[in-house]
Amino acid sequence: MRYGAIDIGSNAIRLLIAEKQKESDGRFGFTKNTLLRIPLRLGKDAFTKKYISDEKADALLKSMQAFRNLMDVFEVGPYMACATSAMREAKNGVYLVKKIADLGINLEIIDGAREAEIIYSSHVEERLEKGKNYLYIDVGGGSTELSLFEKGKLIDACSFNLGTIRILDGQDKKETWESMKQWVKGYKKQIGDFVAIGTGGNINKLKSMANLKPGNPISYIKLRKQYEFIKEHSLQERIDILGLKPDRADVIVPACTIFLQAMRWGRAKQIIVPQVGLVDGIIQLLLDEEYKKAK
Repeated sequence: MRYGAIDIGSNAIRLLIAEKQKESDGRFGFTKNTLLRIPLRLGKDAFTKKYISDEKADALLKSMQAFRNLMDVFEVGPYMACATSAMREAKNGVYLVKKIADLGINLEIIDGAREAEIIYSSHVEERLEKGKNYLYIDVGGGSTELSLFEKGKLIDACSFNLGTIRILDGQDKKETWESMKQWVKGYKKQIGDFVAIGTGGNINKLKSMANLKPGNPISYIKLRKQYEFIKEHSLQERIDILGLKPDRADVIVPACTIFLQAMRWGRAKQIIVPQVGLVDGIIQLLLDEEYKKAK
């Protein structure tokens, strides 16, 4: 049986089709069969106009029809489709959910807390050292989700309206930055040192650009140098010289800013990049639910 995950984000939309595999502990894991990413950038409309334009809405509906067709061709069974920050803020978000339902896809607009919950369903924390504390940082186009693990247990998660598209469009607010700062520093004071975990397309790209051995984290110093190196190049140079895709070349700098700030506030010396995201969490959530029913 194959499983499907759809993520309608602020910068891009994704479809992941995966196949179940049994883990050594008896639970279910998965292997990725097909992953598609379309850079629709819905947040460009949603964060400035609070409305998704007819042009982008049409592109979204065509993409969802294509995703539905692909899931049918691959004989996908259980699936989950989620929309995040851009659809949350767009006044026509609910209308588009209904139009997508007409195509045969049940879409849920999730809040930041639910988004964070799904992201850490990927069980990244189980692969980490139990005696340490971890700050899980997921940076998207419209929001940043922070989750804090103390000695292997999730103790808090919070969503902040800070994202790459929001920053590029000047829609980020000083009070939101301050709120995130106080959240991180408050837990730093309460529980002590922690290691950062980064997820999202931008930190994955930064990891690949860092030329590190598989499994090695990125140090704060290394990430800072990457930030300065990329920032000194113009947008066109990032595409022509650094080889970044156009829809990655502009957002990678504000994404790096968010990661660096969170690490600095928490005095995290390095960041682990497990290369998972919302679609991975969705698939694992579906598998975990099936495992519970089987038991």
